[in-house]
Amino acid sequence: MTPNIAPGALAGLRVIDLSRVLGGPYCTQILADHGADVIKVEPPAGDEVREWGPPFHEEDAAYFIGVNRNKRSIGLDLTSPTGREVLLTMLASADVLIENFKPGTLEKWGIGSEVLRARFPQLVHCRISGFGGDGPRGGNPGYDAIVQAMAGMMAATGSAQSGPTRIGVPLVDVTTGLYAAIGILMALAERQKSGEGQFLETTLFETGLAIMHPHAANYFMHGKPPALTGNEHPNLVPYTIFATKTDDIFIGVGNDATFRKLTREIGKPELGTDPRFARNKDRIANREALRAELAAVFCQHEAEPLCDRLLAAGLPAGPVQSIDKALTSAHAIYRGDVIAKDWYKGVASPIRMERTKASLRRLPPKFGQDTAEVLGEFGYSADAIDALIKDGAVCGTTKRR
Repeated sequence: MTPNIAPGALAGLRVIDLSRVLGGPYCTQILADHGADVIKVEPPAGDEVREWGPPFHEEDAAYFIGVNRNKRSIGLDLTSPTGREVLLTMLASADVLIENFKPGTLEKWGIGSEVLRARFPQLVHCRISGFGGDGPRGGNPGYDAIVQAMAGMMAATGSAQSGPTRIGVPLVDVTTGLYAAIGILMALAERQKSGEGQFLETTLFETGLAIMHPHAANYFMHGKPPALTGNEHPNLVPYTIFATKTDDIFIGVGNDATFRKLTREIGKPELGTDPRFARNKDRIANREALRAELAAVFCQHEAEPLCDRLLAAGLPAGPVQSIDKALTSAHAIYRGDVIAKDWYKGVASPIRMERTKASLRRLPPKFGQDTAEVLGEFGYSADAIDALIKDGAVCGTTKRR
C-alpha cells in the first residue's frame, strides 16, 4: 500500500484494474476516491482513451484524466506468459479484479474465472462487457451509443421533429460502472460472512434496460412503446422546459398539491382548480392548453430570480445552464464540488461520508509511471523489474507509447 493513502471507507482494499475506456475506470475511480489502492494495469499501448482528445494535458486526453485519479499505473503485456505470471503474483494479495475484456479472453490466456476462483478463493472478480458471455449476442462488443439505440433509449429521447436522439452523456457506460461498483461492494460484504469471493458481471445492455424507467414499467402495464415527446414527461404534466425573458427553465411537478402550490406562487391560482388541470391525468389530457397558460406567465420573468423564488418555496424549478455555469455556481462552490491539485481539476465524489471522507491523493497517472513502485511492493527486485521491462512483459516510464 502507498504510505500516503487517506483513511477512506475502503482503505486497505486492493483493486487490480485491467479495465479500459469508461465503464471500468469510472467504477474504480469511485473505489479509489474512497481509499482503495487501485492499480491500473494497462496494455503496452496504454489505455486507448489517453488519446481521445483534444483537449490534452501533456499526452493524456481530458477523457482519460476525468476517470483515472487516485490510481497507480503499471504497463503489462498480458498476451505474454511472463506478463500473466506478474498479474497472478499481484492477485495473490488483491481483494478485487475488474476487467472488461471480451468474454473468453481470460480463458484463452489460461486465467479464466474458474482458474482464478481455484487459485484465489477470496478474490472478487468483476467483468464488464457489452452483452455478457452467452446468449445470441454473447461476446459481441458493446458501446454506449449502440446500447442506447438497442435498449430503447434513443427511441424514447427526442421529439417528433428531431427523431430518435442520443443522450448527450455516455449514460450507459457511466451507469454500468456504478452498477459494477455496487456489485463489488455487495460481493465484499457477502465475503465477510462466507469467507469466499465470487465472479460478478455487469453488462451495458442489461444496464441500458434497467435504467429505462418509467418507459419499461409503462410498457409492461399497457403494452405501448413510448412516443417521442421531446422534453415532456410521459407520466407527469407540467414537466418540461419553458422560455423566460432571459434563459430557459425546467419545471417539474410530481403531484396535484405541488401543481396547486405552483399556480399560487406564479399568481395564477385559478389554474390549480380549473377542471382541465386539477388532476395529473387531466393535465396530461390537456397538456398543450396548460403549456400555453404557463408559457404566458413564465415569459414575463427572468430565469434566475424566478427559479430562486420557486425553489425557496419548495417547488421543483431550475435554469437550463451549461456545464461552465453549473461548475462555477454558488452552490457548487459552497459544497466543494470541484476538487483541484496542481494542474488537475475534477468533479468531487458525490458520496459524502461523515467520518471516512473521499480524498484526492493522486493525480491521474502517466502510463506506467508506478511500475517500479508497484512491482517492488510485490517482492520484485530492481534487477528483476529491469529484466521484465527488457523482456517486454512489463512497461515502465522508460517505455512510453
